[in-house]
Amino acid sequence: MKGKVLIAGVGYTYMRDLSVGPVVVSRLQRLEWPPGVEIQDLSYGPIAVVQWLQERPHAFQRAFFVAAVERGRPSGRLYRYRWAGHLPPPEEIQQRIGEAVTGVISLDNLLIIAQHFQVLPPEVMVMEVEPVDTQWGPGFTAPVQDATEAAMAWIREMVLHKRRPVSHPGSPRAFRA
Repeated sequence: MKGKVLIAGVGYTYMRDLSVGPVVVSRLQRLEWPPGVEIQDLSYGPIAVVQWLQERPHAFQRAFFVAAVERGRPSGRLYRYRWAGHLPPPEEIQQRIGEAVTGVISLDNLLIIAQHFQVLPPEVMVMEVEPVDTQWGPGFTAPVQDATEAAMAWIREMVLHKRRPVSHPGSPRAFRA
């Protein structure tokens, strides 16, 4: 199992643009992939994800995480960056673990908690879409649909052609879809 690639979506289902992660996973699972690529919806809580990864130590060499995250950036755009792995103070990590136990689904919580427990692969790329509409309901807004398609195309390019991303750790770069 060494050297596998994990493609993971994180988000809420049926919350318009916040559903990017689960929808990307569903769409990518229907496509043809080479051996060694695992596509998972990791929207079920960071502690369970940590346990799942602990059962597969060093199984993944690379991971791609996809989610919609509200950060006050221009909406409907795709942002991608290499996860730098910097952890907040222990008190904040504990607070995030508490949120995770209560069912909060958050890409930030997942990455921080997984980093804290040292279960992330050596290379982690993050793709975030800044949502436009975060209300309950199906479907994406047009800009988020375009950004979602761009994220899927970029992941396929990176995985199928075994390319390495050029972004610097922790520096989100915006990309127009």
